[in-house]
Amino acid sequence: MTLRPYDRQAAVDYAHRWAYYRNSHYYNFDELGGDCTNFASQCLYAGSGVMNYTPTFGWYYNSQYSRAPAWTGVPFFYNFLVREQESPGPVGREVPLEQVQPGDFAQLRFAPGPFAHNPVIVDVGDPPALDNILAAAHTEDADCRPLSTYPIQEVRFLHILGVYR
Repeated sequence: MTLRPYDRQAAVDYAHRWAYYRNSHYYNFDELGGDCTNFASQCLYAGSGVMNYTPTFGWYYNSQYSRAPAWTGVPFFYNFLVREQESPGPVGREVPLEQVQPGDFAQLRFAPGPFAHNPVIVDVGDPPALDNILAAAHTEDADCRPLSTYPIQEVRFLHILGVYR
């Protein structure tokens, strides 16, 4: 498989366009645990253009009832992106704050337990810091929100390396 470039600008543009709205092509999961990873996946898809239809462990969306766990679940999104095998779709890795770029993702933990929020990074200051890394998100809708304004107990960053086609 060939690793192709990820269109970061397309992901960021999508995030800005839909941060305070819902794209009618996707179900709104606000009432079913939150819409943050659904929105993150939409942004990632805008920048990658490739879904992975592998049952259970892929990353895809057809409808509310036909989607991979990674499309809407924070830990599954992480597991899909950092997978070892070369399979269709975007691929990433966990990186330190200094290596984050627009179009990447932050995963936030607010209390003991799993990571629970998955905003898309839309801007990064120089040098990168939690108050100048800006994010867009659903559930608590936001655009250009500094990560420092979230009650973060822990954060991890997912840098998108490219897209397998």
